[in-house]
Amino acid sequence: MPIRVGLIGTGSIAREKHLPGMVELGGLVETVAVVDVNEERARSAAADYAVPHSYTDYQEMLEVDHPDLVLIATPPSTHRETVTAALDAGAWVACEKPPTLSLADYDAMSAHEKEGGPYVSFLFQHRWGSAARRLRELVAHGTLGRPLVATCNTLWYRDPTYFAVPWRAKWATEGGGPTMGHGIHQVDMLLSILGNWSDVSAEMATLGRDTETEDVSLAIARLENGAMVSVTNSLLSPRQTSDVRIDFEKATVEVHHLYGYDNTNWTWTPAPDIPEDEAASWLPRSNETSDTHVHQFRIILDAMERGERPPVSGADGRRGLEFAAGMYKSALTGRRVARSELTPDDPFYTTMTGGDASTATDRIHAGTILAPSQGPERHA
Repeated sequence: MPIRVGLIGTGSIAREKHLPGMVELGGLVETVAVVDVNEERARSAAADYAVPHSYTDYQEMLEVDHPDLVLIATPPSTHRETVTAALDAGAWVACEKPPTLSLADYDAMSAHEKEGGPYVSFLFQHRWGSAARRLRELVAHGTLGRPLVATCNTLWYRDPTYFAVPWRAKWATEGGGPTMGHGIHQVDMLLSILGNWSDVSAEMATLGRDTETEDVSLAIARLENGAMVSVTNSLLSPRQTSDVRIDFEKATVEVHHLYGYDNTNWTWTPAPDIPEDEAASWLPRSNETSDTHVHQFRIILDAMERGERPPVSGADGRRGLEFAAGMYKSALTGRRVARSELTPDDPFYTTMTGGDASTATDRIHAGTILAPSQGPERHA
């Protein structure tokens, strides 16, 4: 029997990734219902993809169609509520990033999972290209030696019209700026390869867009394995690029792309004393891209069949959100932050602003005058 799928949210990401992904999976799944607060948009998506039912109320969909798997492609502020409802209805969940607006929301939501399922997994497709998978294997076996230095850059460009969407770049609805909504993809891939972080120092600013949140953030972090990492997130970069570079004892491995990669975007540079045949053995044996959700959908379906927690779930799904919380706390308090600080009694566990959104905005905007016609000017 195919897995019965319900989709909540039929906007652009659902039409670009989720619905085509279900078609690509063929007989493994059957999309039985779609939901959107915009009735016409829901009906249109259902008609375009031959989905039998459309709704404006996800609770009604859960009660009537009883899906096995729910895909969530709605704005971040809705994730806790919709994920929790789906889990309580007995459905497994695949949810878009960022997982939630805070660590507190994430943990409260995760409390609705049950041993053996249902579980919620978060969609971070850059983990699943063949080159990233191969690199994780090599790191797990220590093949490349110790990781020493890494850079992780998400340098994108979003013009002012992008922020006209009401929920974008607001603390209450997106949780933050590019640290939460954009760079989290690259950070997730990096940490999935290298493991947990231990402490971070960050700065943020609003330099070019009229937003509540930052439009640029930078961080220097140490990982538990001792490696040093720099992270830059920007929405102000006309030449857009997404880059990760990791220097190991025996090689430099790097990827340069924008919204997705294949093996041609990766460079593997061995140290001078490494034999050619050894370096050749590191390369991925297949060429799967990262610009699709299908790889992760297949992994989730396999976990459902086995009744096991899927990747990018539980502690594994929480890691990137926790790093973002560390960055916000560091930038807003002006000091280095240890991962161990982010406990339930810490204000940055509850919200990325530390509890006062207006103060957070003032601090990030400090020293910047936004002049939309001319761009920002700095105080002397």
